[in-house]
Amino acid sequence: MGLIATTAITTAVTTVLLAGCSGGVDSLNQPASGSASNSGGGAITVGTANYTENVVLGYLYAGVLKAKGVTVTVKPNLGSREVIIPALQHGDIDLLPEYQGSLLAYLKPDAKQSSAADVQQALTAALPAGLKVLPYAAAEDADVYAVTKATADKYNLHSLADLAAHNGQLVFGGPAEDQTRYAGIVGLEQVYGARFKEFKALDADGPLTKGALGKGDIDVANLFSTDVDIQRKGWVVLTDPKHLIAAQHIVPLISSAKPNPAVESALAQLNDKLTTDALSQLDSKVDNDKADPDQVAADWLKQEGIVS
Repeated sequence: MGLIATTAITTAVTTVLLAGCSGGVDSLNQPASGSASNSGGGAITVGTANYTENVVLGYLYAGVLKAKGVTVTVKPNLGSREVIIPALQHGDIDLLPEYQGSLLAYLKPDAKQSSAADVQQALTAALPAGLKVLPYAAAEDADVYAVTKATADKYNLHSLADLAAHNGQLVFGGPAEDQTRYAGIVGLEQVYGARFKEFKALDADGPLTKGALGKGDIDVANLFSTDVDIQRKGWVVLTDPKHLIAAQHIVPLISSAKPNPAVESALAQLNDKLTTDALSQLDSKVDNDKADPDQVAADWLKQEGIVS
């Protein structure tokens, strides 16, 4: 899921699911879950945003750190960046699974870097004092713009460049911040000349956006590349030939005081194993199979031989 939305995901279904499946919290003042090993490496508290993929990533981080002897607690479902980044800066949490492009856009809204290397370099320069990013994973959860096959056929849509031929005809739906962010409505007009009939503020790759796309209430939806529903429902992802959308590789954002050889080697090992397809399947096990995210993460780490 390419971004941690800059507004919290508030749908009741998502909140209930995550709280029920993960033993999660929705307040920094509530107990954390998942206490770990007592040996070596220093203690680390992992925080996550309040949606499936980020919670799974939090438990993956915890699992690899525990295997290196680091004492770990997990505080899942904390909310949006407006909550989590200050919590990280104030020491309430120490480590957060992040997404390159979305984090850069949060820190520097006018940033236009798009390649993984360029985004990582810009992130390093833009981070507030006391925070750092570690090397990013192979896995990426990027924003994508999708249409139904019927809409693609009707308007001959294959790429974002095709949208301008139908200015004023199509309805766009996605999270509220799409209306003002560069990789959303602003960039689609500036880079591709695309203008929409209407913008509908919905949710971040959630049931509101996907439901509206399926029912035809919107024509173009902002989804995430790891969403298994895209392939399952036969939706068409519009290509991005001008590279509007920034790379969204999974990247650890950590308090500068916390990295040490055990921490860095653990997260690097996860980076090497975690692919976009694997992340998509982990998301599906929670969202569609209703499995607990902590158990899904633990099972995958054992399956990949990362932990014993």
